[in-house]
Amino acid sequence: MTRFVYFVAMSVDGYIADEADSLRWLEPFDKYDDGSTYESFLDTIGSIVMGADTYTWLLKNVKGEWPYKGIPTWVFAHRELPSFPGADVTFARGDIAEWASELARDAAGKDVWVMGGGALAGQFVDAEKLDELRLFTIPVILGGGRPLFAMRATGSLELTSIKQHDLGVVESIYLVTTTPHA
Repeated sequence: MTRFVYFVAMSVDGYIADEADSLRWLEPFDKYDDGSTYESFLDTIGSIVMGADTYTWLLKNVKGEWPYKGIPTWVFAHRELPSFPGADVTFARGDIAEWASELARDAAGKDVWVMGGGALAGQFVDAEKLDELRLFTIPVILGGGRPLFAMRATGSLELTSIKQHDLGVVESIYLVTTTPHA
């Protein structure tokens, strides 16, 4: 059964990008493990969904070929964006709940990676479509930036796994249960 999984790194104070929308703060932690955690996760992914800002960041920062070659990618945007050469990208607008079945269908029995950002992940929580949060807490304090979630719904998380990696990185896996605001 296809699950929607938010796989993301966050600073100790809750940010996924700094105030300049940069991820450079993550670079010192690139070697938190031998790469097997990410590779194992990517093997479970059949499609990816991201917001316009995450996609724009990839357009600016990825040099060479699309890093998710062969994985259908959906970008939710309210503006026109260029295609990345060689990428299987579908642009969509509207309510996440209306597109969830198509996202799952594209995953072909595997999981959907809710890549980000926090606003998009919040929409998945709000629509009661996020199944799992796989969170890598990085031992830095950013003091501001893009939050882990921007949402209108509350939710409960059930911790199912916790692992300490090298460099002080902590991986926590949660099942997500959402409860809309009254």
